[in-house]
Amino acid sequence: MLNAGLFQLGWFACVLSAQRPWLLLIAIACLAVHLLWIADNRNEWRTLLRVAACGWALDSALLHLGLFEFPGTKVLLPLWLAVLWLLFASTLHYSLNWTARPWWLASLLGACGGPLSYLGGAKLADIGLPLGLWPSLVLLALIWAPLLPALHRLAGRRPD
Repeated sequence: MLNAGLFQLGWFACVLSAQRPWLLLIAIACLAVHLLWIADNRNEWRTLLRVAACGWALDSALLHLGLFEFPGTKVLLPLWLAVLWLLFASTLHYSLNWTARPWWLASLLGACGGPLSYLGGAKLADIGLPLGLWPSLVLLALIWAPLLPALHRLAGRRPD
């Protein structure tokens, strides 16, 4: 429960920091609490960085393909989105662990939850969706259906 709560608080802090940058400190504090809570910090950092790097690459590609329009940047992901990927990665072994097996559960959650998270973030952070709402949601669902099982595998949990 602590992990899920930290992630939710961190998610809101990240997304809202697009307009209020100081809120990013709350998200970083959530990540720090998670890392202090985990006994094997070194392996946790490796997992977080592996998963987040995939997320950074994905969102960078989607930015360059024109799925997103971030205020003030057309080249790099905003810092708050980079921190958000680290927070998301922190959930895979803990609050989202139940989705690792069977694989279709992760796929179903990814297809539904991934696009809804992007939609909520887009509304709160004033991110443009140039393709339109429904095409963006469908494309994100198609990406996230295989992505979440793959991220579980990358994090060290092999979905059945």
